[in-house]
Amino acid sequence: MFPDGRLSSTCKPMSSTAEMNAAEKECSDTQGAAAAAAAAEEPGVSGHQQTSTKPAWSLLEEASQKKTEGNAFYREKNIRSAIGRYHRALLILRGLDSDVMARVKDFGPKTPALTPEQDTLLRNTQVDCYNNLAACLLQRESVDFARVQEYSLRVLQWRPGNVKALYRAGVATLEMGDAVMAKQYLIQAGREQPNDANVKKQLHRAEEKLNRELQKEKAMYRGMFPSGLKSSSEEGVNQTNGAGDGV
Repeated sequence: MFPDGRLSSTCKPMSSTAEMNAAEKECSDTQGAAAAAAAAEEPGVSGHQQTSTKPAWSLLEEASQKKTEGNAFYREKNIRSAIGRYHRALLILRGLDSDVMARVKDFGPKTPALTPEQDTLLRNTQVDCYNNLAACLLQRESVDFARVQEYSLRVLQWRPGNVKALYRAGVATLEMGDAVMAKQYLIQAGREQPNDANVKKQLHRAEEKLNRELQKEKAMYRGMFPSGLKSSSEEGVNQTNGAGDGV
């Protein structure tokens, strides 16, 4: 039924109450399905559907804007909102990333090739967002160091010498217990920024942890071969030598 009370052309008047109820239900279901289909096609209903039809430059600008908003929230110490904006920016860029789309090339429309300038903007925005996400996570009371490491390593896939990613990968890896790998990240960060006090501090922590582990290892081996056993062995050798001399 239309808003003015008129029946739609698919709803015919019925002679009985049962028939009218059945027809009303059928009309309602038909109109509901049509509304759902229209909503699915309507721009703005679904962010993913909306952005998938936009030109590359428009998507890149939208992602860059989300990143800028995230930066503003980060400066205001609104970490939750900043994280949301960075994730939204990365989600927008997924449909343009040839590395991502290559893995799902049989599921959905083909991704148009980006120009070198567009590809550079794409990677720069991704690098900034992942770096900033790692920074946000380190600001939380309960830090997910595994996620910090994951985001930092993603950056290093594209920018192997990125100091921020090297530093945060080092911090996260150290907190996760791998001082050897953490030291490697921090040494590389130190080469890029030799005067950075934070890098020096974390590198010192890694070296101290490695030294403690070395001392524990030495103590463990000393426990496996106690000094009393060595003395007994030496005494036995001396007695054997003395008996030989008597012969």
